[in-house]
Amino acid sequence: MRRSQLFAETLRQAPADADAPGYQFLLRGGFVQPLAAGIFTYLPLGMRVKEKVERIMREEMNAIGGQEVVMPVVHPAELWQETGRWYSIGPELARFTARGDRQMVLAMTHEEVIADLLRRQVQSYRQLPIMLYQIQTKFRDEPRARGGMIRAREFTMKDAYSADAGEEGLDRSYRDQYEAYFRIFRRAGIEPVVVGADVGIMGGSGADEFMAILPIGEDQILLCEACGYAANRQIATFRKPQPGAEQQASLEEVATPDAATIAELAAFLGIPESETAKATFFMAGDRFIFAVVRGDMEVNETKLANAVGAADLRPARPEELAGTGIVAGYASPIGVHGVTVVVDDLVAASPNLVAGANREGYHLRNTNYGRDYTADIVTDIASAYAGAPCPRCGEPMRMERAVEVGNIFKLGTRFTEPLGVTFLDEEGREKPIIMGSYGIGVDRLIGVVAEVHHDEKGLIWPESIAPFQVYLVGLDLDDEAVLAAADTLYTQLQARRVEVLYDDRHERAGVKFNDADLLGIPLRITVSRRTVAQAAAEVKRRSETATRLVPLEEVDEMLAAHAEAPVTVGNI
Repeated sequence: MRRSQLFAETLRQAPADADAPGYQFLLRGGFVQPLAAGIFTYLPLGMRVKEKVERIMREEMNAIGGQEVVMPVVHPAELWQETGRWYSIGPELARFTARGDRQMVLAMTHEEVIADLLRRQVQSYRQLPIMLYQIQTKFRDEPRARGGMIRAREFTMKDAYSADAGEEGLDRSYRDQYEAYFRIFRRAGIEPVVVGADVGIMGGSGADEFMAILPIGEDQILLCEACGYAANRQIATFRKPQPGAEQQASLEEVATPDAATIAELAAFLGIPESETAKATFFMAGDRFIFAVVRGDMEVNETKLANAVGAADLRPARPEELAGTGIVAGYASPIGVHGVTVVVDDLVAASPNLVAGANREGYHLRNTNYGRDYTADIVTDIASAYAGAPCPRCGEPMRMERAVEVGNIFKLGTRFTEPLGVTFLDEEGREKPIIMGSYGIGVDRLIGVVAEVHHDEKGLIWPESIAPFQVYLVGLDLDDEAVLAAADTLYTQLQARRVEVLYDDRHERAGVKFNDADLLGIPLRITVSRRTVAQAAAEVKRRSETATRLVPLEEVDEMLAAHAEAPVTVGNI
């Protein structure tokens, strides 16, 4: 393609609201154009990248026996009501009313639809296992789109679904997807970290997330270098200290004026924060949740939500404390009523902690679980932290910010049982199909690649997904000899099926070189008066600073050999 004919111009500056550097380069390079928050138009350069990413996905899905389908974006509400997710998912699920007062949803994922498809198509164990996938549009009404394409509202997803007769089959399908995901990400230029994850709205028995470590990531992951333990902070556990043997002391009320925080309390009493109990308050629907962790720790909201079986958890507002007996800043479970009390297992095992007296300006020394108060639930609700002892080996863990680029779920019968998706086994018995679900956001992956592969000048696309292989720069094109040499090379490269973007514009060399760096195409070839005088072209890789002269008659052969190299599919 000739640069003079390419739709969309490059920008010298990114929009002020573009906060991530890779995203800034995607906008400045004319790869995408935002229509609204989290909603994008792909421009021609971006489409070429997107198509290459999707091709990699198709090749790897096909290599493990996947069959491609395309399912509707609009779903009847009844399917989501049958599985219960219509009621458990909040405003992220876009609902609307069609003609005839028919309630519908815009797809944020397709578990219900694939289960309905299996319900209609599968009768016998002979039809299993099945692996279906699609690359299709989703809509999720995120409360805040951020990071450019990393958290979008409308996005393209490669979602795959396995159907098996039993758990062993699910394990095989899960392993196949796990390995295929590594190949997809590596071919796209990402080396992911796999961490255990919360199943969230998907349900099922287990999940893994593929993470790209990035400072702009909104997820936090815990990693142990010693034994390889890895988990999203949402579910990460850690080896908690064993409280020492200590005689339970008598409860004692003490005045603690102006000590409404744990830090203030510990300073006032001259004790470590680990000798206090911290109270936090949440609402799960109309239920008031009173959570207690040790003072030097934080409540993990995902663990807490799972403990109380809440799909949606939010901090309680001050007015919602009325009538509970709770005094904010000076609270403990002692004497409260009408609330669900959840206590971290370390608090339950720790003697003589300082906790609130539920009276302004007062705390209680020597509170003890079981003697002074009880809980509805005692479990692990504490957040892991940087330096926390690994739950497996006890070594300190490191915490990193990361972006989730893919996830895989063992759904089991989470969707097939409520929808009645069954098959007849070898003995004629009716059994539910066992499902798995596997997703990669295409747009998010592109956004992550942009964040990983760039420098101060622009993008540096991996060759596998670059929009073009070559950026051909023609300088001094008013010279007929130079123009003829550049045009001839362009024609030869096209004949060799080399993907080339030919900058034939009448612009200064600095403008063209800046655009070449911004667009991040792997190889820049320059034809100018100087190079033509030597019957050569200047060749430079985007990832390197050095240039070299290559005879013109050798350039197309050099690139053709590279372009025709076989693509490896199905091997890590």
